[in-house]
Amino acid sequence: MESEVKIAAEPMSTPSMCRFTVDRPAYANASAYFGSSEQAELSPLAKRLFAIGDVAAVLISHNQITVTKRGFEDWRVIGKQVGGAIRTHIASGEPAVEPSLREKLPPADEIRGRVQRILENEINPAVAAHGGVVRLIDVRENIVYLQLGGGCQGCGMADVTLKQGIETAIRASVPEVGDILDITDHASGRNPYYTPSRK
Repeated sequence: MESEVKIAAEPMSTPSMCRFTVDRPAYANASAYFGSSEQAELSPLAKRLFAIGDVAAVLISHNQITVTKRGFEDWRVIGKQVGGAIRTHIASGEPAVEPSLREKLPPADEIRGRVQRILENEINPAVAAHGGVVRLIDVRENIVYLQLGGGCQGCGMADVTLKQGIETAIRASVPEVGDILDITDHASGRNPYYTPSRK
């Protein structure tokens, strides 16, 4: 018999987002982002999550599912529904994302070029006003690795800036992007005042 699915929910710095970590891979070594129910046609898991009325976006990345909600319903309410949908999906045996979606992804080099243009034309001119800079470090398949420098490194608002500003701009122009990861060491630098939580 399949063991019980364990899920840990972790609220994020952006109140509308919550990350659900599952004790097994949902979409092994891959990621996909769905900004609407229409975009979720090739994801049985995302379709189940969008059936929850308040769900606005879904990011599926290996064993983590990050859900963005709309409205003011408490995560304690929506979280139970999300957990139930994830468990139902895993019990179904269906893939989280159809293999055909991965086959349709543009090459990493194409994604890299498109993300770099967004950084140069939109994002960096905006963060430069605060003495910051965002660098594209790598793209693997559709996963983007960024590094925040200058005034952004060590900034206590860096995570919010990444989630609300940088990610939004990248996803609007390059919807094929899956996870967007900040690999900055915010605990070092000339004057860091952000230290990662010790769990």
